[in-house]
Amino acid sequence: MTRVAILISGGGSNMVRLVEAMAARRFATPVLVASNDPAAGGLAKARAMDVPVAAVDHRPFGRDRAGFEAAILRPILVAEPDILCLAGFMRVLTPDFVRRFEGRMLNIHPSLLPKYPGLHTHQRALDAGDTQAGCTVHEVTAELDAGPILGQAIVPVQPGDTAESLAARVLVEEHRLYPETLARFVAGQRAPLILGQGAPV
Repeated sequence: MTRVAILISGGGSNMVRLVEAMAARRFATPVLVASNDPAAGGLAKARAMDVPVAAVDHRPFGRDRAGFEAAILRPILVAEPDILCLAGFMRVLTPDFVRRFEGRMLNIHPSLLPKYPGLHTHQRALDAGDTQAGCTVHEVTAELDAGPILGQAIVPVQPGDTAESLAARVLVEEHRLYPETLARFVAGQRAPLILGQGAPV
């Protein structure tokens, strides 16, 4: 069965949905949840679901990204994943790291890429007067948030939305989109999956 490792930095809500989907549908098995923050809340959630965990604090490495990546790579290689999923992992990876997993590393981003790569996506969508927001699952490449798109979920912007209210509705769709896109990816499907809010999966 396809082996999946997941990298997180915080509470790990998308990680939880991925692990739950893998357990329920048996399209893959989670072999590791790793974090750059030993205090990340998602690590406890992973342990509670009997998924092995690892943590490497990025802060002692300062600007030495390669040094941090070498350290977190060790438990990843021990776990022998076929696919690496970034799920709220808030570190920019070096091209060398990305090349190692090229074609088998996914990320979820809270905008309808190619719009709004990087941070503050919801506020940027509101500032632009967009009528739609959403999220994207894409392959990770050396260029930030620019890899091939595998899935998107569209969320209408509502009158009076704030960045926080929009983010909350987009997160609901992230939880639907990421597991479904991962299942399709494992099955060899690369055509983008497009979901609208409330659309059946």
